[in-house]
Amino acid sequence: MAEGGGSESGSGAEPDTEPVPTQIPIPSTDEQKKGIGILLKTTLRKGDEWFLVDCRWFKQWKKYVGFDSWDMYNVGGQSLYPGPIDNSGLFSDHETQTLKENLIDELDYVLMPTEAWNKLVRWYGCMEGQRPIVRKVVEYGMFVKHCKVEVYLLELNLCENSNMENVVTRHFSKADTIDTIEKEMRSLFNIPSGKETRLWNKYMSNTYEQLNKLDSTVQDAGLFQGQVLVIERKNEDGTWPRQAKHTKSSTATSRNFTTSPKLSSNSSVTISSTVTNGNGSINSGYTMNNSTSSDNRLGSYSSYSSSYNYKESQSQPGLCGLSNLGNTCFMNSALQCLSNASPLTEYFLNDRYEAEINRENPLGMRGEIAEAYADLVKQMWLSRSSFVAPRTFKTQVGRFAPQFSGYQQQDSQELLAFLLDGLHEDLNRVKKKPYLALRDAEGRPDEIVAREAWKNHRLRNDSVIVDIFHGLFKSTLVCPECAKVSVTFDPFCYLTLPLPMKKERNMEVLLVRSNPQARPMQYRVVVPKLGTVADLCAALSVLSGVPAENMVVADVYSHRFHKIYRREDGLSNILEKDDIFVYEVEEEDPERINLPVYFRERHTKHTGGSTGTTLFGQPLIITVPRQNLTVDLLYERVLERVGRYVKQSQGSASEGKASASSSSSSSSSQSVEPATAPNHNADLEQCGTSQTECASNSSGCCNGTSQPQGQHSGNCSGPNGMYEEEEEAMDHQVSPDPEHSQSEGLVGEDEDSQSLENGPTGSTPKFSSKSASKRRRLFTFNMVNSYGTANISPLPCDGNILRLNTHSTVAMDWDWEIKKLCFDDREAEAFERHESMLQQQKKKSTVALRDCIELFTTMETLGEHDPWYCPTCKKHQQATKKFDLWSLPHILVVHLKRFSYNRCWRDKLDTVVDFPVRDLNMSEFVCDPRAGPYVYDLIAVSNHYGGMGGGHYTAYGKNRSDGKWHYFDDSSVFPATEDQIVTKAAYVLFYQRRDGDGRTSSHPHSATMGEASETGDDHMDTN
Repeated sequence: MAEGGGSESGSGAEPDTEPVPTQIPIPSTDEQKKGIGILLKTTLRKGDEWFLVDCRWFKQWKKYVGFDSWDMYNVGGQSLYPGPIDNSGLFSDHETQTLKENLIDELDYVLMPTEAWNKLVRWYGCMEGQRPIVRKVVEYGMFVKHCKVEVYLLELNLCENSNMENVVTRHFSKADTIDTIEKEMRSLFNIPSGKETRLWNKYMSNTYEQLNKLDSTVQDAGLFQGQVLVIERKNEDGTWPRQAKHTKSSTATSRNFTTSPKLSSNSSVTISSTVTNGNGSINSGYTMNNSTSSDNRLGSYSSYSSSYNYKESQSQPGLCGLSNLGNTCFMNSALQCLSNASPLTEYFLNDRYEAEINRENPLGMRGEIAEAYADLVKQMWLSRSSFVAPRTFKTQVGRFAPQFSGYQQQDSQELLAFLLDGLHEDLNRVKKKPYLALRDAEGRPDEIVAREAWKNHRLRNDSVIVDIFHGLFKSTLVCPECAKVSVTFDPFCYLTLPLPMKKERNMEVLLVRSNPQARPMQYRVVVPKLGTVADLCAALSVLSGVPAENMVVADVYSHRFHKIYRREDGLSNILEKDDIFVYEVEEEDPERINLPVYFRERHTKHTGGSTGTTLFGQPLIITVPRQNLTVDLLYERVLERVGRYVKQSQGSASEGKASASSSSSSSSSQSVEPATAPNHNADLEQCGTSQTECASNSSGCCNGTSQPQGQHSGNCSGPNGMYEEEEEAMDHQVSPDPEHSQSEGLVGEDEDSQSLENGPTGSTPKFSSKSASKRRRLFTFNMVNSYGTANISPLPCDGNILRLNTHSTVAMDWDWEIKKLCFDDREAEAFERHESMLQQQKKKSTVALRDCIELFTTMETLGEHDPWYCPTCKKHQQATKKFDLWSLPHILVVHLKRFSYNRCWRDKLDTVVDFPVRDLNMSEFVCDPRAGPYVYDLIAVSNHYGGMGGGHYTAYGKNRSDGKWHYFDDSSVFPATEDQIVTKAAYVLFYQRRDGDGRTSSHPHSATMGEASETGDDHMDTN
């Protein structure tokens, strides 16, 4: 599925969507709910096409049709109508419609099968100019097939051999074949179908690999993000341009791959491909594991392989970078750390793994993960590579662990956990695992129970991974009702340590005063981390003097209220990146309501001459009377509120116009004054626009449009507004009349409005009589849905009383010429900083690693959703649970739990953990009284920079050859010092235990541990 455009543009080929009729009856909300609900249960099938829909739009549709049984308020109501499908929230670039990075299924978007998408498009349409985001279903996994929608496509750079400066970017699915890519390249470079061609992978300036299996998929070929592909045309004389660049080669034909001799079934990897260097010479394929001596191995790995291309250098063994294949820094970081675990690396470099590969283990991967890792380790340590591209390793991992098969950012610790488990099962010396019954301690001494548990573990699990990385937990559970004590001992491969949570957090908010002349003030407040919005208001009240009960807290996003919070809402719902505005309102009174008001700019669309509006500025919340409110009074209140940045001249009309124009261009306030006077009949005259009397019409509308049929002119109540019953207070809401829905971000269709004739030329604008009524004021009003995306009804200026409620939302619509003359954008965006923003923030707290260990071993009570079944009480209980360390491994892997999750909050803790680089003494935490000293030295660190769902991974590693530290950043390797290692980015720590003489051991003490299972010895590693 080739496609052009940006990194992840909306659509590749034209999707199979049905044409949308201009008029089509829409089924009832109940029919829509049932029909779409059934289609959403469609099973994923390889090759099918699914569509992405922005979660905000989909949530609004669900509210409109009453999709969720717990959200049935005002089903089918006008203000809940979703309008055209709008995916703009998914785009990082609206022109190219490039998808944002790290979008999450069911949080940012929902997936729709083709039939469901077509129905929704027929009923609601799409925003004008937006292409459907269509993606294929691809199949992952080798033994257990797993289908999923491939949201992010692979970017490839395509060029022709004769002009490699002309590079064209296209996107392909992992399920696309090499033949699909070749056809796309033929089309791009105008190559006739009868012309013979060859396709090449271009890795560096002088390294190429031919792709001749046209039926191979992108995934099978191991293509990675940003890969350069070159297409080569055959010369008229039958030769190939690349072949003609050097003297005749004796190793390969012009068209076919050179293949290696057939290997035995025990050979781990067979490399069979044609590879050329820059001058066109060709290296034939070879078999990695055919060599029998270290000299031969070193020679083999100095050659180029199709699995691991590299840049040759004289670098020291182990100081080899790993190319980023497209968001694979997480994998590179984990691999660099594991590579610097010398006992495991020596095991693979000395080929000891070959005799221990277990191809029959049903829990293993036929030895293929072990072989792929061995090949990569040899590339990193036995070649002279400054970096290698671990394509084959990534492909193998993706085959057995589909979650790592794509090109999305993943977690280095999760990859490490999979790899250690995969290596263990591939290298398990136990060919047939015995069945063992687990026994509780039942009052027996811990030493006996622990020895029994370790022996049973080794009877089923006996590998180099167990030798090096496995330790033993002691777990104690106590029933709160009968005091039953359960003690078990369980093996572990790494420690996941919690970080002490801060009880408070800093929040930055903008306080918008009710005083119209006061600029918004930015504050930094300290609030409870698990507090509520009421706590935020109380903290802000202390700094500002505004009573907490006179505050309304809102999340403002893209010129609209994304959500207006209730006081009981948790602060955990508010992310650091959210723009939080706090509005000062009048005291709560049943005779008053707080009315959200949007700014919208009206302009003419190119198609059909109709007009639409776009949101601008920061929205307002204004307190107005619930009764006796007219458009005139509302206009005065709003005009007073915006007086600080709506400028009017004190001179004549022409002078006022010139002054306003000058103000608009220079943002100077010296010649203008705020529009505080309530004389709204002179607004446009003061702004440089001729005043026209309001012409009466049957509808009594200020904007000259007719009322929607059947709707009372004064009845503007609806469920859209400030607060809602469920989790989002202001969600995506659009007019129920499709004829009033807008496209491409344009809302508020107005067929009768006309643009000003002269624009900003300096002459007085002229108006037709048809538009006279709407030109009387700076702006007109429309009742809109709570998202501001479409009109519900215009507000009448016939003097009738407006009937608004707490769910009403109003938009003030400006003609763009008037906005340009009178609206001071710079002043509207201006704000001041409170002294709390200027105060130096407290240095982030540092916690010691021992604090994390103590927290890990602290007794806790199980949650109500995670109870323990008490065998005495015969029921589930919220027991107390305590972990202790009984024995520790030779290589201790410590995972710092920096990421925390809940239903609506994802966070990363950037606390600096002070961990020792040398002399980590774990003996005090080990409860085995017979245990020897456990003193460790740091050998590697996996770092994560950034926040949830993104960021970048690097690694520090201590080279076993020279004992020096180095920094690994994908393909780059730099010298490092010990004082650089302890940072807030540290995520996974690797420690190696010292020998009895105080030196860091290169080999596990328990060399006999592998023999224990064979001899029946229950020896445990306690030294």
